[in-house]
Amino acid sequence: MPQFDPTTFSPQIIWLIITFGILYLVMARSALPKVGNILQEREIRIAEDLEQAEKLREESRAVEAAYEKALADARAEAGKVLNDARAEITADIDAQKAALDARLAEKTGAAQAEIKAAIETALKELETVAQDACAAIVVKLIGNKADGKKVAAAVHNATENANAGNG
Repeated sequence: MPQFDPTTFSPQIIWLIITFGILYLVMARSALPKVGNILQEREIRIAEDLEQAEKLREESRAVEAAYEKALADARAEAGKVLNDARAEITADIDAQKAALDARLAEKTGAAQAEIKAAIETALKELETVAQDACAAIVVKLIGNKADGKKVAAAVHNATENANAGNG
C-alpha cells in the first residue's frame, strides 16, 4: 500500500495540510457561520421563551390571586346572604310567634272568662240546690216548712265562709 510507504510520507503530509486547509477555509466561510447563526438564533429563542415563560408565570400568579380574591369575596357574600336570610327568617318566626302568642292569650282570656262564668253559674245553681236541700232537710227534721229567705241567707253565708276559707 502506497500510504504506508515511508518515502511518500512528506508529499502525503503536504497534501494533507493543503486539503485540510482548503476544507477549513470552506467550512469557516460557509458552514461554520451558518452553524454559528443557528446557535445564536437558538440562544435568542431560548432567552425569549424564558422571558415569555416568566411573563406567563407572573400572569398566572396574578390570575390566581384574582381568583383567590374572587373566591374570598364570593364566600363573604354568601355568608352575608346567609346571615341576612337567617335574620329575615328569625324575624319572620318571631313575628309569627308573637301573633300566635297574642291569639293564644286572647283565647286563654276568653276561656278563663267562660270558665269563670261557668263557675259562677254553677255556684248559683249550687246555692239553689243547697237551699232546696236545706229546706227539704228542715222539713224532714222539723216537719214544718222553713222560711225560704232564712234558708237562702244561711246557705249564702255558709258559701261565703267556705269561699273565704279557700281563698
